[in-house]
Amino acid sequence: MFARLLVLLTLINLSPRAIQAAETAVALDALVAAITAHHPELAFYEAEIAAARTQTRTASALADPTLSTSLGQKRVHSASGALAGEGTAWSVSVTQTFDWPGRLALRKSLANGQVTLAELGLARFRSALEARARTLAYGLHAAHTRATAVREVADRFAALKENFLAREPAGLTPLLETRVIEAAELSLQRRATAAELALHAALLELNQLRGASTDTALLVTAPNLIFAAAPATDALLAAARENNFDYRIRRAELEQQGFAARLAQNERRPALSVSPYYSRESADGHESTIGLGLSLPIPVTGRSRATTDNAEARRRQAEIAALIAQRDLEREVLSTAHAFATHVAEIRRWSPDTAQKFREAASLADRHYRLGAVPIATYVELQSSYLDAIEALLDTQAEALAAGLKLRQLTGLDFNAVTVAPATSVP
Repeated sequence: MFARLLVLLTLINLSPRAIQAAETAVALDALVAAITAHHPELAFYEAEIAAARTQTRTASALADPTLSTSLGQKRVHSASGALAGEGTAWSVSVTQTFDWPGRLALRKSLANGQVTLAELGLARFRSALEARARTLAYGLHAAHTRATAVREVADRFAALKENFLAREPAGLTPLLETRVIEAAELSLQRRATAAELALHAALLELNQLRGASTDTALLVTAPNLIFAAAPATDALLAAARENNFDYRIRRAELEQQGFAARLAQNERRPALSVSPYYSRESADGHESTIGLGLSLPIPVTGRSRATTDNAEARRRQAEIAALIAQRDLEREVLSTAHAFATHVAEIRRWSPDTAQKFREAASLADRHYRLGAVPIATYVELQSSYLDAIEALLDTQAEALAAGLKLRQLTGLDFNAVTVAPATSVP
């Protein structure tokens, strides 16, 4: 048992300290700004915008003209069948297709819509990336705080264990107290493992987001989160309908399908192809011809009608999708606003020094237990309550932070739901 205890305390105490020795302290806002500015996936959305803008330059241009040539041999025979002459025959023509009026404008509108969709995709990704980076950065700080609290309590249990093992237990009470300490250590081991796993997971994803090696040590300076109340429900819903990226994308897609339906209707009218040509024949003399050819497709197969019906069906689908997206958005805004308000109300019930009070109480219980003034049950309960309080404070702050950031993403309102006061040191 004593050997296992030493291994446990080594993992709890030495491992995080060894990691912290190589850590670099970074301010939360600076870390988030670096991630949102240099994330490699941003290049994908920027390339998408560049490709969409390229399409706008060609959408309103006429189709390229077609050059056609022919070359052959010509023989002329008299009425009696005798060869009257022999020579070459050749021709050249240029065909230019002219679309029906309004067709190029519709194609350009579709291309401009693709640019809008690409830009909305980039803006949505930036917003989600910033929120995720901020959540992970605070999660890394919270994991460090948990690990620190667990180490602090572990040190107390280690010292008590050494005292118990240094003397022979006389009577039933010391033996039972030793078993209580051992049982508390088992529970502490689970908390230590959970804290280390959370720390490693947050560090891994955060390093990936900032393009660093996955094993790079990082310490986020501890922020003091200050939560402000959200605007009224009507203001949140109105802002969400106007600013939400997902809903704006649905509306843009609906507009795109409207242009596509109008374009399909326009394309039922045939395009006109004009072909000026010149031909020359040399056999029994010379013969030259200059003319102008016109061609129109004849819509007899019903393809244009099918294309129009398909485009109209797609437009109705986009209309329904936009309606569903609006309903989902309103429900998500209301539920997120309620969650944010609930967590903020819970946080405001705490006193600013709540964590410090529990820490001092746990330290006071440790001193007085050694003096025999505090029973073992009270001692263990206070140590456990200290860790429970730290976890409750951190979890509630993390949930309020996530809800505030999500509400800002949903509505586009930067109402300072979550601000950061000057950094403090981790206890």
